[in-house]
Amino acid sequence: MSTCCHDPTEPPRADPRDILREQVRYDNLVRDLFTEDPERILLRLVNESSAYLRELAALRAHYPAVRLRAIELLNRKSLDTLERIAQKEPDSPFGLAARQRIEQME
Repeated sequence: MSTCCHDPTEPPRADPRDILREQVRYDNLVRDLFTEDPERILLRLVNESSAYLRELAALRAHYPAVRLRAIELLNRKSLDTLERIAQKEPDSPFGLAARQRIEQME
């Protein structure tokens, strides 16, 4: 059998550089969690996260600053989440921030 062609039954091989990069990133995250303020770390991570994780943080993050930052970062695709927060917690800072974000998008 020739090695020139791609075999679809073979699992894709991971690039060792990508694996090393992820290991370093994970090690740095663990080191930071042990040595720094977890709230600051979560604030940094919410800026780099996907829309799903931002929605999750807006709904359930432990630290209020992280929830508020996640609400600020939500976009039109997350309008349902913002409305849910505004209805569920109308008088809280999170509900007010969600309503304000909805108004900004309109």
